Amino acid sequence: MKILAFAGSTSSTSINKKLVKFVLKDFQDADISLIDLNDFDMPVFSVDREKKGFPDEAHRFLKHIEECGAIICSLAEHNRSYTAAFKNIFDWASRINVKVFQDKPMFLMSTSPGGYGGGNVMNTAKTFFPQFGADVQDTFSLPKFYENFDLESGIINPEMLEEVKDKIANFRNRIKTNPDK
Repeated sequence: MKILAFAGSTSSTSINKKLVKFVLKDFQDADISLIDLNDFDMPVFSVDREKKGFPDEAHRFLKHIEECGAIICSLAEHNRSYTAAFKNIFDWASRINVKVFQDKPMFLMSTSPGGYGGGNVMNTAKTFFPQFGADVQDTFSLPKFYENFDLESGIINPEMLEEVKDKIANFRNRIKTNPDK
């Protein structure tokens, strides 16, 4: 199974990317494509720019989704919503293919330094993404990243570690039993 993974952030120190990398350790038997949103830099979407054509980066982003069997992502939250970088990529891609996520099974995550763990962006995405072809299988939100995550060990809160491990196992089982997804 080929898994596409990314963090919805362009920060070089993204805590969401750290969470994605931690979860990917449980998918070592998969063909993993971990992409960086910095590689999809595009002009800010507008209908005027759209009339001039679509950026190659938007097509490349969609190609990554097309070639995978499942998606693992963790969304950063800026002002209670998606980061501007992710939203821009999403806007361009959705104008090419409204089903951006192409009916792929997705494990959707978020984390933040605060106690809500990116809950605002998570709530938006888990209701909004299915309208754009995401088959959201499960979600996980990690609050208080710097208290609950160690750079070497990963998630150190025992209850949260058990929760994410259960969700990873369930996601793995679902994508194995539905390899065509």
